[in-house]
Amino acid sequence: MAIVTLTINDEHLSGNDSDSILTIARQHKIHIPTLCHLDGLSEVGACRLCLVEVEGSSKLTPACSTKPVEGMVLHTNTDRLQRYRRMIIELLASEGNHQCAVCVVNNHCELQNLSYEMNLQYVRFPYLYPKKELDASHKDFIIDRNRCILCTRCVRVCHEVEGAHVWDIAHRGIRCEIVSGLDDPWGDSEACTACGKCVLVCPVGALIEKGATVAEMEKKRDFLRYIVTARQKREWIDIHEEG
Repeated sequence: MAIVTLTINDEHLSGNDSDSILTIARQHKIHIPTLCHLDGLSEVGACRLCLVEVEGSSKLTPACSTKPVEGMVLHTNTDRLQRYRRMIIELLASEGNHQCAVCVVNNHCELQNLSYEMNLQYVRFPYLYPKKELDASHKDFIIDRNRCILCTRCVRVCHEVEGAHVWDIAHRGIRCEIVSGLDDPWGDSEACTACGKCVLVCPVGALIEKGATVAEMEKKRDFLRYIVTARQKREWIDIHEEG
């Protein structure tokens, strides 16, 4: 591990070469939007919201999965990036049912927060309304695939933290969806421990608790940092003090 210097938005910074650009940016209070990223889980670069511009390259670079290089100069909030991120949010909205007014995570939703941040008032693209199933077979939880944005947080937390391997991705294109087991009802999964980790890390209203009503469910994600820090660093942290 070595220290590298780089420039982000005309600000000269330093960071570990083993960290991602996203990690270094956040260490210096530079905001880069994300949906699939969550501290404690592996990076997949699925949402593409964290793309940044690197001088000398015509391609946009995912900040979550790119390591810094000495002397790198990059920008995180150009007009090009703003247009691109807005388009991603619009496409996500057009590919599913995101009617916030009747959602249990209304006002507690990461996708909704990003829509506010980008001042999204309408969607330019036609709504596709793919027919995806709602599964309420689990005794405690519900998965509404119409609200899923395929960030795969549930897949990764179940595999990497809980070790149950319940979730996976099936099909392709607009038919792509999260499935439990071999596309069996969630309630029939013998691997599921009913821990609720997948529900808590979901950024939207796709995974919810049974009995939750409109705008009632606020998901707590600090548990993940608590678990991962304890396992990897053998440290117990106070998540309430650290925020």
